[in-house]
Amino acid sequence: MTTQPVAAFEPPYVMAVFSSVRTADDTGLDELNDRMEEIVQAIPGYLGYESARNPEGLGITVAYFRDHESLTVWRENMEHQAAMKKGRADWYESYTLHVATVERSHGFVRNG
Repeated sequence: MTTQPVAAFEPPYVMAVFSSVRTADDTGLDELNDRMEEIVQAIPGYLGYESARNPEGLGITVAYFRDHESLTVWRENMEHQAAMKKGRADWYESYTLHVATVERSHGFVRNG
């Protein structure tokens, strides 16, 4: 399996950057994240995501959407709403969410 960044899309498009620090007990979070991935992938306008967590526990997930309307569909999804509530109650010490419109995007992949 090759790990690659999400492709560069034709701007403009929208990105939501979720940075978080988890609680010591994140039991069940991975399973819920799998379900959230199933849901978001079915939303027209969803483009993909990238996620990483450093050894100190800071995690960053960047999700890409074609437009603000598709991001709004994700934000207002009832299962996602319940997951956000559960996250605040049980799984996150802290988090921030930044939403931005991408104005420029390009990429590179080494051949060979």
